[in-house]
Amino acid sequence: MRSKRRIWLTAALATSAVAGVLVFEGVTGNSSVDADAKSGPAKADVHATALNVDGDGTSATLGKRDTKPFSMLGITWTDPAAKVTGAVEVRTRSAANGNWTSWLPLETDIDGRTETGRSGVRGSTEPRWVGPSNGVEVRINAGGKVSAKLPAGLRLDTVDPGRSGTLNADPAAFAADIPAADPSADPSDPAATEPPAPNDSTEPPAEVIPSDPASPSPSDTATVEPIPPVSPSPSAPASSSPAATLPPAPPSTVPKPPITSRAGWGADESMSPEAPEYTDTVKAVFVHHTAGTSNYSCADSAAIVRSVYAYHVKSNGWKDIGYNFLVDKCGTIFEGRKGGVDRPVFGAHTYGFNRQTAGISVIGTYTGSAAPSAVTTSVARIAAWKLGQYKGNPAGSTMLTAGATGSNLAGTKFTAGTQYSFKQISGHRDGFATECPGTKLYGQLPAIRSLAAGPVTGLAIKSVTGAGLSGTTYYTKSTVTVGWSTTTPSAFISKYELLVDGKSVATTTGTATSAKATPAVGSHQVQVRATHQSGKVTTSAAATVVADQTAPAFTTKPNLALRTGTVNTTAVPVTLKWKATDAASLKEVRLTAPLAKTYGPTTTSASHTAKSGVATSWAMTAYDQAGNTAAASVSGTPVIVQESSATKTGTWTTKSSSSYLGGKSYSSSSKSASLSWTFTGRSVALVASRAATSGQVYVYVDGVKVSTTDLKSSTTKYRDALWTKSWSSSAKHTVKIVVVATSGRPTVTTDGIVYLK
Repeated sequence: MRSKRRIWLTAALATSAVAGVLVFEGVTGNSSVDADAKSGPAKADVHATALNVDGDGTSATLGKRDTKPFSMLGITWTDPAAKVTGAVEVRTRSAANGNWTSWLPLETDIDGRTETGRSGVRGSTEPRWVGPSNGVEVRINAGGKVSAKLPAGLRLDTVDPGRSGTLNADPAAFAADIPAADPSADPSDPAATEPPAPNDSTEPPAEVIPSDPASPSPSDTATVEPIPPVSPSPSAPASSSPAATLPPAPPSTVPKPPITSRAGWGADESMSPEAPEYTDTVKAVFVHHTAGTSNYSCADSAAIVRSVYAYHVKSNGWKDIGYNFLVDKCGTIFEGRKGGVDRPVFGAHTYGFNRQTAGISVIGTYTGSAAPSAVTTSVARIAAWKLGQYKGNPAGSTMLTAGATGSNLAGTKFTAGTQYSFKQISGHRDGFATECPGTKLYGQLPAIRSLAAGPVTGLAIKSVTGAGLSGTTYYTKSTVTVGWSTTTPSAFISKYELLVDGKSVATTTGTATSAKATPAVGSHQVQVRATHQSGKVTTSAAATVVADQTAPAFTTKPNLALRTGTVNTTAVPVTLKWKATDAASLKEVRLTAPLAKTYGPTTTSASHTAKSGVATSWAMTAYDQAGNTAAASVSGTPVIVQESSATKTGTWTTKSSSSYLGGKSYSSSSKSASLSWTFTGRSVALVASRAATSGQVYVYVDGVKVSTTDLKSSTTKYRDALWTKSWSSSAKHTVKIVVVATSGRPTVTTDGIVYLK
């Protein structure tokens, strides 16, 4: 590391397409918020093996062979502007179990000219992570056309990411050998913005080694190239202007997400000693995927980033990793190209549109499967933060100046030096003819823009605890807890506010899902307001909450009456009646003794049975929706009076059967024969036996005829209470029955009466 830091300031040009860049030595800006000092640099090994090209130049192979350990691989060639048509496939042997994979495709739709002009820049496939391996085989077919020649200098590059240890060294200096911009250059001339063509003479010398014993064919030999450090591009001497201070990074309008720094993923800074370059702004971000496979463990993500770094520098010949940021499938964000995550670092990610943009690459392939929510969340967060530093709008568009002539996947033609409209969050394919970032992830970009730009979506009140719900209205007598949910991840939400009648009564963090309120007595509109990190506000639909502290009332106190039905000494049929009301909303009425039953707010009676001769208390509680209560009760004792206790006239015959109350009953067919009972109570029932031949009786109460009761029944019944009468209070009464002597069925049989006292 140099003893004294030097800072060069290149001349700034007039247009954004050829804007000058700041080059700093020993300055990284704000790399990360993570505490990752325990991580350290890892030495990545990259080995190159020349491929065997057939005589007509349309296919190439590398026979199955043992290799030094590696976890990532790719195919590279001499001319970065050249393309490989057809299929590039590899298969590898697992270092863990010795099994060989099936043939794996390598993506070839990338442009190697991103950093042309540098010594040793090469064209390449996308690198593919294969995990720890120690064997490989390669086959390339140009597409079956004799005219489709493969590019020269084909080789296999394998990458061992190394192991990250403890960081003991000081931050490495950035050796600055970047040319100053020519103030005399014509900004309208596309050539002024393009680096010179690569010089193939800079390819390192090859060392020939014997062929793999597993592939003894004399033609199956390979050239292994130990990859030397990449030399920076030839340039004029750096400006000797006085040292300048790196200006403060602009603050963002949104919070910075957690970012794993280069030290955190174990970057070997000695591999890329050149100083970072900066543009004047970031107007857009391009989303990429690294391709290859998504079948990796997130515990390997740092190693994958190190491998991409080594591949870009040692295999592609770039000055540094091309992307500004990388995101693994678990949502971890990694710092990419050096220079400070909060700086407008000039990257190498989208050929023709690297200036005034940032590149975010998702580790994995997303052509056939969508990226998980952890990915879309992190991509949206880092994009929003980066654009927020430069007053960008993640949902908006901007004009970018093409730095090269070309086209994108949709067929749009670009001319160097001309401005074109781009979404401020775009996909790689929008700027270049590539499938990147994969069809599925590209289809998720609208959702990513929405997450990044806001507002909060799907905000709704889900619960109001401490309150009863009736229809769409909640009722409470004190404090309620309002719960809500959104479809927007909490990372994008600055705060929530609980509103009562439009006024904020509670404020929470963006991670909260509930808040409490104690509304005043009366009806209120309760809402939740969410503030997106962008400042945009969303308010939920309102819930009606009524605060009620008035207890319900029994407008009809509970009362008992005998009812018709079969009488037993342990079960006399009774009816319990009541009526409860509430000023706001009655919820239910509960019977708590002598048994537990719950009745709805409109129910006012229920059938029960009571034990004869036992005083029973019937206790009830009324509940309103707010939880206020009122209690009431009634007591009663059913009494069975045998037929033998009656005062009788006429002829009555005693009948015996276990089916009768007390085992006996009175029967008569004599017209005008009568039985009368005197009692003190508030309800009475006549108990009789009934059959198809049973006759009729007149019923008198306190000397007044009140009913002609027919005992006839299609089925035989015993101990049947078939006539009842009740009064509002207990009093002395006399009930008398008189035999009608009905024609054809004159006989009546009675078991006595039951009264309620």
